[in-house]
Parts: sequence; C-alpha cells; structure tokens
Amino acid sequence: MSNAPPLIAFRDVRRSYGTGGGLVLALAGVNLDINRGEFIAITGPSGSGKSTAMNIIGCLDRPTSGHFRFLGIEVGDLSRDQRALLRRNYIGFVFQGFNLLNRTTAIENVELPLIYRGMARAERRERAAHALHSVGLGGREHHTPGELSGGQQQRVAIARAVVTDPLLLLADEPTGNLDSRRSHEIMELIARLNAERGITVVMVTHEPDMAAFARRAIHFVDGYIASDGAQVAA
Repeated sequence: MSNAPPLIAFRDVRRSYGTGGGLVLALAGVNLDINRGEFIAITGPSGSGKSTAMNIIGCLDRPTSGHFRFLGIEVGDLSRDQRALLRRNYIGFVFQGFNLLNRTTAIENVELPLIYRGMARAERRERAAHALHSVGLGGREHHTPGELSGGQQQRVAIARAVVTDPLLLLADEPTGNLDSRRSHEIMELIARLNAERGITVVMVTHEPDMAAFARRAIHFVDGYIASDGAQVAA
C-alpha cells in the first residue's frame, strides 16, 4: 500500500467573507481527501460552497482557517508567487466559458501555458499539436475560435489545460454552454483523459447527468459536505 499523501487534503477548512452582521460562512469546517487518479464531481445548490472549495483547490483562494495541503505541502504557508507556480506546474483549468483568444488559432491558444514556462517554440508547437490531436482536433490547428463550434472550442480549452501534463484538472461547469450531444462528447473526453492518462479530475457541475460520468460524487449543502461516495460512471 502506498504511503504517498493525498493529492488534496482539507482539514477543518473554513472560508468566510465579510464581518459582523454581513458575515457569510461559505465553508463551515470541511474535511476531504482526494487521491491521485480520481474523477470527482462536486455538486450542490447555489451558495452551497462548491465553488469556494474549487477555488481553494485551485489555489485561487485561501481558507480563513484550517489546513489545505497539496501533495502534503501546506498551501497556506506558500507565498503568492509560490502558489502561482503550483498552479502553473500542477493544475489545468477548464471553465464554462471557453476563454480562448478570438484572433488566435487553436494551436496558438493551446501553446499559451508553454510560453509562460519558457519552452522553445518548436517544442511547444509539437506538444500543442499533439494535445489538439488527443482531443480529436487534428487538422483544426489553424482555425480560430470563430471557425469552430462550441464543442470544438471547449476541446481546444481542454487541450490547453492538459498540454502541460498536469496532475490535476479542475473543470468548472465545463458543459454549461453546450447542448446535450456536445456535453456528452466533452464528458466522454474528460473521462478518457482521466482513465488513459491518469489525470485527476475535479469537476463542479449542477447537472446530474454530467456528474454521473464521475466515479465519486461529493455533494455540498450550506458549506458542509452532505454526502461523499463512489458511484458507477456513465
């Protein structure tokens, strides 16, 4: 049995906003372990704390109290620059909005994280082309977002998120702007990346049929984890 620490560990994590009568407790003492290779759906009503949990996992926010560890490292002890490096080196993000540069080709969009790493042009171009091929967009490298469907744009966004070979993929409502058919195609792609490449996936969604693709579902209510259990993926 491996003695490796969880990829993500929350210990009595609380996050509050405001003061006095305007105090809002977004997370009310959450304990959670996420291991490498898992595919997890985080669900819950609006205001339940699921997005706050996602932001903390993505090192975009910090707990008010409690402990958040990434691979055993106490993230609260890291500086702003160190947290930025953690995001850059270990985490890929996919959002409901595709967040692509409109006048930039698909391959140039996918290359962006590699530019920030200082990678040479020839190597990053090769890796970006491979990433696009892996999401089914081989041959579309030089199309701009305006020349691609919504589903294809989200595939470009996913390729950009995984081109750095992250340990963790955070997906925030990744099918929210897509129709049913394209949504299922995107979820099948994310499930394949998890199964074949071992990328840990944590996805926030309000759609039960999308959550069904995950192998574990965590449901938040009023800042607490109301349920957490394995499920049979779709």
